[in-house]
Amino acid sequence: MLRLQKFLAQAGLGSRRSCEQLIKESKVYVNGAVATIGTKVSETDEIIFDGQRVVLKTARLKVIMLNKPRGVLSSKKDEKKIKLVFDFLPKVENEPEWIAVGRLDINTSGLMLFTNDGNMAHKLMHPSFKIDREYLVRARGHFNEDKKKNMLSGVKIENEIYKFSDIVPGEKQSSNQWFSVCMLTGKNREVRKIFESQDLEVSRLKRVRIGPIFLPSTLREGSCMSLTESQIKELQNYGK
Repeated sequence: MLRLQKFLAQAGLGSRRSCEQLIKESKVYVNGAVATIGTKVSETDEIIFDGQRVVLKTARLKVIMLNKPRGVLSSKKDEKKIKLVFDFLPKVENEPEWIAVGRLDINTSGLMLFTNDGNMAHKLMHPSFKIDREYLVRARGHFNEDKKKNMLSGVKIENEIYKFSDIVPGEKQSSNQWFSVCMLTGKNREVRKIFESQDLEVSRLKRVRIGPIFLPSTLREGSCMSLTESQIKELQNYGK
């Protein structure tokens, strides 16, 4: 027996968290009744979502990377007809759909990971996994050691603490300067908010690493490639 949200994730409907939301919104039925959080099911139960029976799909674990361009939404649906990250991914038939491992805001480019396994996505996004992310940042404004200390020790923004685990100042270009920053969390616009809190305006932001996976310099914007089996294993074992 599996918890319903785990069953839905394994069937490829999304991450475990997003599947929990489907249940909370009363969009899932088990044996003719509206499902509730905590329900346990097996393959013999009739599980219905969006008018279709949900069945477990057996497929080899896959993870792909995308070099996301700026101006593209990290979403599956958008009413404004803006380009979506899923428009750049390989199409799948008779297999679980791609699930995004986290997001990037519309003005941020760089590395995104996608998997066909809901449990894998859940694990990589869960805070306890402590997977670090590295970004290249170009920012305008005066930077000094005090601001660096603030960024590393943590700044309070909207009643939450935001901080980098590492920050390395780089090349200066007139009023702009490049930085390499690392962090263990992935809150909305977190990098930008930390820089803004120190009166630094971010003009370019690109993610270049997630855990042990680096964005290859040869992967063009809008292109994707599959991770090798050894890379997937390295990702699964990262931080253990």
